[in-house]
Amino acid sequence: MSANRLIDSFGRQVTYVRLSVTDRCDFRCVYCMSEEMTFLPREQVLTLEEMALIGRAFSELGVNKIRLTGGEPLVRNNLLHLVRDLGALPGITNLAMTTNGSQLPRLAKDLREAGLKSVNISLDTLDAEQFTLLTRTGKLDRVLEGIQAAREAGFPRIKLNAVIMKGRNDDQVLALVTFAREQGVDISFIEEMPLGDIDEHHRGETLCTSEEVRELISARYELVASTENSGGPSRYYHFADHDTRIGFISPHSHNFCGDCNRVRVTSEGRLLLCLGNEHSVDLRAVVRGYPGDIDRLKETLHEAMTQKPERHFFSAEGDVEIVRFMNMTGG
Repeated sequence: MSANRLIDSFGRQVTYVRLSVTDRCDFRCVYCMSEEMTFLPREQVLTLEEMALIGRAFSELGVNKIRLTGGEPLVRNNLLHLVRDLGALPGITNLAMTTNGSQLPRLAKDLREAGLKSVNISLDTLDAEQFTLLTRTGKLDRVLEGIQAAREAGFPRIKLNAVIMKGRNDDQVLALVTFAREQGVDISFIEEMPLGDIDEHHRGETLCTSEEVRELISARYELVASTENSGGPSRYYHFADHDTRIGFISPHSHNFCGDCNRVRVTSEGRLLLCLGNEHSVDLRAVVRGYPGDIDRLKETLHEAMTQKPERHFFSAEGDVEIVRFMNMTGG
């Protein structure tokens, strides 16, 4: 194994880290968490300085893309400090964020100036009543303002993320595609992931596959398959008549593990080697047990690669195999 690269037992190099900065969120999306959540005590959550050290260690081991996630990353106090620190790392060519958009009206410009390169904004419906039902606490107008703020801040690439569920918001697919085209942004449709035990709906009944979504879109718009790769799990299509890209993230129907280049770090410092497995390494113990010792941290990351599994398996019936919710995993 090369001393300055992270390569797992199957020859895959890790170049992309999804770093969760908090498990907290100002929304309570039905596919992500329970309505009544118990969040981590603050002392268990990594400090921004600890996260910056972890980001630096990854960058020195060949990672070139870091995505900040949550929960909702923009509810974390002083997050701009971390964005500046990570954005200044010479090896990081793409510092990205996934957000629900609610805080972008006040922060989009500052984030762009701090070094954030791209932003993904969750938007599952354009129907205000449906939006509140899905998010429980969210307001559609605020998110739409956030999308506009991101555009005005000059982000070169903005993408919408939509989790589509049968009988809940599958009637919104074409409206979301049309909106993305009008706004000049990309959009990805995501199959619901069976993380966390929820009782709000049965995932096996609401699963809407990427193929089903693609058929809905193709009824109105001509899609052209693309070989483009953004460094993540999306499989992209282009429109025949428009620059907007459409991505499909298909953990159920089209397993994307063969070329997996990703790991996740939770807000409490667990290095998750796979979205659909519980294999993890405690990085918090390292950064707190050996403060500032980046060499020990890098050695721990190297050793962790032996635990990265070949693939995940999600049940087509939506059965829960991973008990942690998505907000704990890092979106």
